[in-house]
Amino acid sequence: MSDNTWTAVDQLLESFLLPDDEALSAALVAAEQARLPPIQVPPVQGRFLNLLARSIGARRVLEFGTLGGYSTIWLARALPADGRLTSLELNPEYAEVARANLDRAGVGDRVDIVVGPAAQSLPALDGETFDLAFIDADKPSTLDYFDWSVAHTRSGGVIVVDNVVRQGGILDESSAGGDAANVAGIRRFLAAAGSDPRVDVTALQTVGSKGHDGFALAVVN
Repeated sequence: MSDNTWTAVDQLLESFLLPDDEALSAALVAAEQARLPPIQVPPVQGRFLNLLARSIGARRVLEFGTLGGYSTIWLARALPADGRLTSLELNPEYAEVARANLDRAGVGDRVDIVVGPAAQSLPALDGETFDLAFIDADKPSTLDYFDWSVAHTRSGGVIVVDNVVRQGGILDESSAGGDAANVAGIRRFLAAAGSDPRVDVTALQTVGSKGHDGFALAVVN
């Protein structure tokens, strides 16, 4: 089945299940105009994150990788008025676009964007406990982000790791080329997560407008 079919199915699902949303559409336009890479989650997966956060009553959310704030908007909308979302973003230009998008969507008051390498930003959050973490940042560091998140997520809390299939690239542990470091990082994460007694974890393949990929879902014990 072709990628065109997957995209068409995503579009049909969106037409049935997701109402037009001016703020989310504007966020995508702003990201494109700022020449951000078009790697944000698709709308149906953004809604999945939103529903997941709502289903566990999330009040504190941690996001690795803000980009233009598209997934951030979905997650922030799931929070109560006094909830907080902390999003870690390496690129200050991306963070600027995201802040404008979040303010336009009316959720800027419940989101803190921390700019800089995540490894350097995390120590300031050591006293925090989160209900949900969404990891969608540099893939070689995925295991580090996951390990920190497990230690700082409450029992029963959820961790979602995006882009864990990479069009099937994870099948080849000796993967060469531009995605080799990403594949190696994801394989390290999967191997460690599967044997980590602190979590119960699974992973699902996905197809759609972003092609063939998948996400891992972990519940903290």
